[in-house]
Amino acid sequence: MGHVAHELGITKSALYHHISSKEEILELTVARALSELEAVVAEVKDSDLASGERVRCLVEGSIHVLCVDPQSVSLLLRLRGNSEVESRALERRRKLTRSVIPLVRDAQEDGAIRSDLDAAILTRMVFGMVNSVAEWYNPGGKLEAEEVADAVVGLLFGGLRG
Repeated sequence: MGHVAHELGITKSALYHHISSKEEILELTVARALSELEAVVAEVKDSDLASGERVRCLVEGSIHVLCVDPQSVSLLLRLRGNSEVESRALERRRKLTRSVIPLVRDAQEDGAIRSDLDAAILTRMVFGMVNSVAEWYNPGGKLEAEEVADAVVGLLFGGLRG
């Protein structure tokens, strides 16, 4: 907490005036990331887009969230359920993943994406790739979020073959 207070330019006691514990900071941080990701899913679900475009928009929107707030998303991706706060966040993340599976299944049934893989596995594989961006994306680097999203979408929908 001392390090956080120092980074914010306030005293540790001033920080504790607003935040009661490290767990509260964790909870607020991962809740922000989850809320942003849930908003992407809700927007896509409510759209009139074709099923394949919905999956594409899910990928693009998720990458955008990750690129705008990489620290919060990275923290979310590193949770292991070691506390009650982490367990609640992990369950919320699992619920979010489960809510995407029907969208992937719809795209499979429409022939927009490959159907030879189970929708749940395919969903986890796709978002595993999306989540890997958190390991290397640099918000101040040479790539903008849109460029990263375009590259991931191109690879996912176009494959590796030339």
